[in-house]
Amino acid sequence: MLRWAVTFLIIAIIAAIFGFGGVAEGAADIAQILFYIFLVLFVISLFFGGFRRP
Repeated sequence: MLRWAVTFLIIAIIAAIFGFGGVAEGAADIAQILFYIFLVLFVISLFFGGFRRP
């Protein structure tokens, strides 16, 4: 999931450099959404992983 967020972030940066504003904005939005989903899943896995310790 984090790999996809980084991929879309790189696409957004490259599109912004070449002047494709709509593409850059869309890719940045997707990267932001994927990053937040990754962050929520990471916190959930840390929370439930703490209960499994012997």
